[in-house]
Amino acid sequence: QVQLVESGGGLVQAGGSLRLSCVVSGHTLSDFSVGWFRQAPGKERRLVAAIHRRGTMTRYADSVKGRFTISKDDSKSTAYLQMNSLEPGDTAVYYCSAHSDYVTLTSGSARYWGLGTLVTVSS
Repeated sequence: QVQLVESGGGLVQAGGSLRLSCVVSGHTLSDFSVGWFRQAPGKERRLVAAIHRRGTMTRYADSVKGRFTISKDDSKSTAYLQMNSLEPGDTAVYYCSAHSDYVTLTSGSARYWGLGTLVTVSS
């Protein structure tokens, strides 16, 4: 059974940094493309960043380009989202997702999801 567990969320001041981690168990991470999505109160869940299973492609929401970096370490079965220059608008629950197909992943229809980790950015 594939499980995704996020960690690293918390409260941070505007301009600060956080690194989210997503540990994948039950299947080798190298078979999965990974995405980070976020959902703010009263809003739809949206793609933040995605990385192809081979690490050859990445995609970012316009709002986080230049500030966030997605990566994955298959040897550690862990994906990361490094978030710098955080803004109050980044406040949301962040979800890790995984799917064997990159296009399916980025469409929001990934098969596997974590339970989320809350990021709160104070002004």
